[in-house]
Amino acid sequence: MSEAFERKETGRIEAFSDGVFAIAITLLVLAIKVPKASDLGAGGSLLSALLALWPHYLAFVTSFATILAMWVNHHRIFTFVQRSDHFFLYWNGLLLLLITFLPFPTTLLAEYLLHSEAKVAGAAFAGTLVAIALTFKGLWHYAAKNVRLLTRSIDPKDVEQITKQHRYGPILYFTAFAVSFVSTEMSAGLCLCLAVFFGFKGWPTRD
Repeated sequence: MSEAFERKETGRIEAFSDGVFAIAITLLVLAIKVPKASDLGAGGSLLSALLALWPHYLAFVTSFATILAMWVNHHRIFTFVQRSDHFFLYWNGLLLLLITFLPFPTTLLAEYLLHSEAKVAGAAFAGTLVAIALTFKGLWHYAAKNVRLLTRSIDPKDVEQITKQHRYGPILYFTAFAVSFVSTEMSAGLCLCLAVFFGFKGWPTRD
């Protein structure tokens, strides 16, 4: 199988994945409902109604940043992946399944952040991110083991750097999951910080 054909195949996988990422990140905004004039009541303030939606804004920004960071990391992985096989396709499919599911716990978190059941919603949100982090780790491990699907010219330091990031990702998101049982707000804030961290951290550096 020629290198050009292999690149074309991985390019198709990445293009399909990009479409799924785009749809998932777009669906997030649908959870933010425009306040209806009839809900404001006599003398009601639209500004107050908009400010009251802050849990939805927080959940939206957190999930948007998270999916964006995932897309960045997915692109980074495919910078080095040159070949694919059936198992890799299913690993990638599982990752996309979880990403398309993320808008649901996002809406759940926004709706219940100020409710007595907030901890359940926070655990569902952070737990989904744990599952995504574990799947990301599995996807990279499968591709990188013995340089199975990677370009032969890859620098081993690059492999180790990406491997290290995916090694600690599940642990850090599990920490956010554990924190959700103490404080949903702290857990959501930690998830947002992790999204920013993983979005900007880990690109292999070269001299």
